[in-house]
Amino acid sequence: MAHHFKIKKNKKGEYVAYFMYNSETMFWTEGYSSKASARNAIESIKKNGPGADTVDES
Repeated sequence: MAHHFKIKKNKKGEYVAYFMYNSETMFWTEGYSSKASARNAIESIKKNGPGADTVDES
């Protein structure tokens, strides 16, 4: 299971979706008040992420 999403509660009690690769956090979402909202964020990333442009501001 190299790539996966994980939902955890933060210190504020909010649900946060993490994208993991080999047990390392690659990125995470903002905190959500409900687990359903965190799941919706994951589905949005899955749907919209593959077609997203890369912006290089270097």
